[in-house]
Amino acid sequence: MRKHVTLITGAGGEIGHGLIERLTADGDSAIITIDLQPLEQRLASRVEKEYQGSILETHLLERILSEYEVERIYHLAAILSTRAEFTPVTGHQVNVEGTLKLLDFAQAQGESHGRAVVFLYPSSIAAYGLPDLETKAAAGAVREYEWNHPTTMYGCNKLYCEHLGRYFARHYKQLAAESLSGKVDFRAIRFPGLISAVTVPSGGTSDFAPEMVHAAARGESNACFVRPDTRIPFMVMPDAVDALVGLAKAESSMLGRSVYNITAFNPSAEEIRSLVLEGFPDADITFDPDLKRQAIVDSWPSDVDDSAARSDWGLAPRYDLEGGFADYLIPRIRDLYRT
Repeated sequence: MRKHVTLITGAGGEIGHGLIERLTADGDSAIITIDLQPLEQRLASRVEKEYQGSILETHLLERILSEYEVERIYHLAAILSTRAEFTPVTGHQVNVEGTLKLLDFAQAQGESHGRAVVFLYPSSIAAYGLPDLETKAAAGAVREYEWNHPTTMYGCNKLYCEHLGRYFARHYKQLAAESLSGKVDFRAIRFPGLISAVTVPSGGTSDFAPEMVHAAARGESNACFVRPDTRIPFMVMPDAVDALVGLAKAESSMLGRSVYNITAFNPSAEEIRSLVLEGFPDADITFDPDLKRQAIVDSWPSDVDDSAARSDWGLAPRYDLEGGFADYLIPRIRDLYRT
């Protein structure tokens, strides 16, 4: 008999750290992971088995299929927005072709053990694209089906993969003699900018916020690459992990859609700078906008409507703006750089 497990791809990334700690604390299922790099020892000791490799390696997925019965997948592996703009073809290969391979793997698992595999997909506000600042200001809190016109390769990848997931869940091989859909239970969250106190920013266009905090804690100067008035939604990492787990555990009958917005607060870059200075009064934070990266951030909504997530599966972030910085980010990041 194959052992029942949860699979996490991209497990060594920003979300993966918190997710592994949360899932092992809950003790719901053994965990196996895939990542290009080996996990840190404190994380590796928490998982059943660690596979080092790429999600594009078919033989790796086939090996997992033969050895384990995967009941839930958290597909975190991706090339983030800034890096994907420098290498768009590679971004597409990892973000789209990799996701397609994982969806096909989930379909095979579902057919093998006769139950739908819950597939958690971290999408992004990069899936949105507003044409100018005036439209952005007038749009207010954007809903899931509005302004789906991404301007980046990463955003295009995320939006397309949302459609791929919906296809596998509802319409897979719809011309076949027997229905084959329903073996993948696809659920996506459009994450806002995420700020972690544990991991260093790694290539996201929303990283202007965490870069301020981490630079201040290290005693380094930081020239923020967006204007002071720049405003997009954010959330701290523990709330992002809670949201993923909360959506994963929700009864499918309660879910009115496959893609959900979530957010916790939407400060301006200047408001973030002020909060960082409260925690690190000697911090040297200035603004030096990168016009090309600024244009990308300007195309994202200043806020999103997450009422569907709150009503369908009980999204309830623990941290607001002030609490996120004062109670989580500032003390945890200060401790991180003391050790």
